[in-house]
Amino acid sequence: MLRSALPLLLCLGTAVPWMGEEHQEDYKHGRRDAEPHSDKAFCSWKCLKFTLQWPGGFCVSLDSWSHCRIPLNIHNWTIHGLWPQRVLNCCHCWPIFHSDVQELEAELAELWPSLLKTKSSFLFWKQEWDKHGVCAACVEGMNSPLRYFQISLKLRGQFDIHKALDAAGIQPSCQRPYKLSEVQSALAPVLGDQHEIQCVTDDKDREVWFQVKIPLSHNLTVGCAHQPPPRDEAGPGRSFSPGHPCPAQLPLFYFPIDHEQPHRPCG
Repeated sequence: MLRSALPLLLCLGTAVPWMGEEHQEDYKHGRRDAEPHSDKAFCSWKCLKFTLQWPGGFCVSLDSWSHCRIPLNIHNWTIHGLWPQRVLNCCHCWPIFHSDVQELEAELAELWPSLLKTKSSFLFWKQEWDKHGVCAACVEGMNSPLRYFQISLKLRGQFDIHKALDAAGIQPSCQRPYKLSEVQSALAPVLGDQHEIQCVTDDKDREVWFQVKIPLSHNLTVGCAHQPPPRDEAGPGRSFSPGHPCPAQLPLFYFPIDHEQPHRPCG
């Protein structure tokens, strides 16, 4: 445990407590004395984005169709990440090990799988922790790999996009396009009115919905007054045509999941 704790202690500039337990570090479950609102520079962020991706659109977004796979057990929205916004000086010296998330592995495999053939699910989780989780770790409820992923899974349960869309009659289809306003109205009661619907343009110039970003405040309540404006961007570690806010003036397609041809679910 001590070996695992050293990176965070050094990162925070904390003296290593060789004697005594008043500041003892539990690497897996987090620091006992962590404060929700640290004054450390790397905890200067105010907002997070909880980002969910739709497998039926994600594979369309890739440059190469051969890179994508959708595991047979995946039939719903999956997690892309939980990202602190406008981070200034984030600590990048807290490693993650498989044992840190082993107790969550079955749930993560279902709700946060890798959709890339070239990346295992654990590597995906590792990259998300290395880039974003360590930045969120200054908040007490997310101050370890285990807690960060537990919080993300809880948020996934809270934001049941599929249920909200189904209730509004919005279902995956190759033929029926939807208006952006329809989708936003269906999701606003669950995600708030600041959520961002992201599309990619496929090879037939169709706007294909592949992602939704949900702004959260520092304490994980929905919405954030400090969030940056939407911008065109590719997701972390990806190589594909950048996603963009779905245009209000164009119809968007909510493609179904096709496990056999994930990159071309609608031809």
